[in-house]
Amino acid sequence: MPELPEVEAARRALEAHCVGRRITRCAVADDPKVVVAAAGRVTFERAMVGRTIVAARRRGKNLWLRLDAPPFPSFQFGMAGAIYIKGVAVTKYKRSAVNSEDEWPSKYSKFFVELDDGLEFSFTDKRRFARVRLFDDPETVPPISELGPDALFEPMSVDNFVDSLSRKKIGIKALLLDQSFISGIGNWIADEVLYQSKIHPLQIASSLTRESCEALHQSIQEVVTYAVDVDANCDRFPVEWLFHHRWGKKPGKVDGKKIEFITAGGRTTAYVPQLQKLTGTQSNKKVVASPGQVSEDGDAKEAGAEVEVEADDDLKPRKRVATFKAAKGH
Repeated sequence: MPELPEVEAARRALEAHCVGRRITRCAVADDPKVVVAAAGRVTFERAMVGRTIVAARRRGKNLWLRLDAPPFPSFQFGMAGAIYIKGVAVTKYKRSAVNSEDEWPSKYSKFFVELDDGLEFSFTDKRRFARVRLFDDPETVPPISELGPDALFEPMSVDNFVDSLSRKKIGIKALLLDQSFISGIGNWIADEVLYQSKIHPLQIASSLTRESCEALHQSIQEVVTYAVDVDANCDRFPVEWLFHHRWGKKPGKVDGKKIEFITAGGRTTAYVPQLQKLTGTQSNKKVVASPGQVSEDGDAKEAGAEVEVEADDDLKPRKRVATFKAAKGH
């Protein structure tokens, strides 16, 4: 959180209210962990003043403003990044880190702008995993240049999706979180689409049947499109979605079925064992999640462990296979 729908809601709000306006004032936070400015914060601010916002662009979970001349500010949302426009409702996160009714601009603002019509907006980040950068051409340099096709703007065809999965010998949840494979899918979307397509998060991608691949492809399109259509307002997500029950690793049920939590792809993962079963050669194994690897919000960037234990080995397994994968940055 935030993921593609939340960032797209921010992009659309900026496009609707800020495009065509000139920047009259800019304030960039003195926070080198978030604001990556090689030339310095003051130079960053000066590069913004007097420029007109031409467009708001997005790829995956990255957003940037195209101005009438470079350089352009780019925003990698991380775990809690958000766009706020004064007097305008942008979106409502499940776990918004900053209350829109707090002081303005927020003390967590990392990039603040006033426009020539008096409108003000800011990019905030309370948890400091976001990145604010300045690029001459954001699409040609990392992180944006390294992203895979956008899940909303550039969906794979069914055949290409099936073919691609057939060549990936890693867990499907880890693959969905890989932004170089498909950009924009984060932890909650991955859990949701796997639940809806009845696929276990640790199922090896190449072992999926075509039917399962097609179901997953459809779920990705439906979940992303629906969430974008309601401006990422989680209160408007369908009541039958896993989304409403997956937070905080708390015991719960969805549609009367028990939710359990494991670590998959380095992230806390909610799934429904009754529906999402390991199949094929993986069906005789159970998965033991390594404790303490991932924070409960499910969006931490630490490395996680996926450990497979032979189902009949009980507490003294004869063979154990462990794979460690560092989660990619947003």
